[in-house]
Amino acid sequence: MPSVCCYFQVHQPLRHRHFTVFDIKQGLSYEDEEKNRQILNKVAEKCYLPTNLIMLDLIRKYGGNFRISFSITGVMLEQLERFNPEVLDSFKRLADTGCVEFLSETYYHSLAFLYSMREFREQVELHRKKIKALFGQTPQTFRNTELIYNNDLARVIEKMHYTAILAEGADHILGWRSPNRVYQPAGCAKLKLLLRNYRLSDDIAFRFSNRQWPEYPLTADKFAHWIHQTDAAGQTINLFMDYETFGEHQWADTGILEFLRAFPGEVLKHPEFRFQTPMEVARDHNPAAPLDVPNPVSWADVERDLTAWIGNPLQNDAIHALYGMERKVRKTKNAGILDIWRRLQTSDHFYYMCTKWFADGDVHKYFNPYESPYHAYINYMNILADFSDAI
Repeated sequence: MPSVCCYFQVHQPLRHRHFTVFDIKQGLSYEDEEKNRQILNKVAEKCYLPTNLIMLDLIRKYGGNFRISFSITGVMLEQLERFNPEVLDSFKRLADTGCVEFLSETYYHSLAFLYSMREFREQVELHRKKIKALFGQTPQTFRNTELIYNNDLARVIEKMHYTAILAEGADHILGWRSPNRVYQPAGCAKLKLLLRNYRLSDDIAFRFSNRQWPEYPLTADKFAHWIHQTDAAGQTINLFMDYETFGEHQWADTGILEFLRAFPGEVLKHPEFRFQTPMEVARDHNPAAPLDVPNPVSWADVERDLTAWIGNPLQNDAIHALYGMERKVRKTKNAGILDIWRRLQTSDHFYYMCTKWFADGDVHKYFNPYESPYHAYINYMNILADFSDAI
């Protein structure tokens, strides 16, 4: 029986204030508290609150046959606790249904796996504890920041006793294979690998409101028909996307929320299809084959690699300077300093420095507080200089 597996990423970074060279050693905070509050509450009103209500209604309407999963970053959960506990309560109500799986990831939405294995493990454990405390679940499925994945990550995650891991179903790692299968990561014995069907996911996340798209308008019955016709012998169709797709990336007046309300019913009209969470898919399906992914893959941009974060000298200089501070930071044995250093790891800070303004330009400009990648770099390095001096 084929499954439809829906996973939604929920994240907002802690954006920095304008920080000049003259602010160094002045004892100023790094984060723009008011901007972070305004953006979070704006997205909450447009996306989180109405969409969570729709999800809850759908779960109740279909008697548990509609099942979904979320990965909410630690920095996002902290902002919800501070700025908008109503949203956090709405996620808790979804957790109480028993139809929602909460996934594990790095607490600070960081690139730590690429630079510090100790830091990576500690952030994953911090996030796991936060999810348990807030939602009463111990995560069994892992997704790395921006779906960054390779064989080495899979082996580490298996040793950390996870059941499943998510990755991008990029053409260059699949070749002739289908993303609609469960795979065994190379070098692993038990861990299951679930791959994003990027074509179907992006039909919703990026093309839904594009009037130049030949398939516009996208209706729930049309999309469900595509799912029913897609590799019918497959095990799972994985629809992974940012949660902000609903109401923020795609505004309510595009019809995206009406699409969401109608979508589960259209899928469930076909008796052979069902909704499952990643953990349930991994439980019910044996791997179709091993899959070897020696080089990192992500869900970002057309290249599906790491160049969105470490693709130019600005980004590499900044991130090596940051992780080069680890020994000094830990030597202080100061929890406050450690937390500041970890907040500086959030991958968005490096994403703002990306100079790939061609096919992916609009994506990199979204909610970007800087005039250019160079302004983002200068601001960040001024903050690092101040932080380095403080420790």
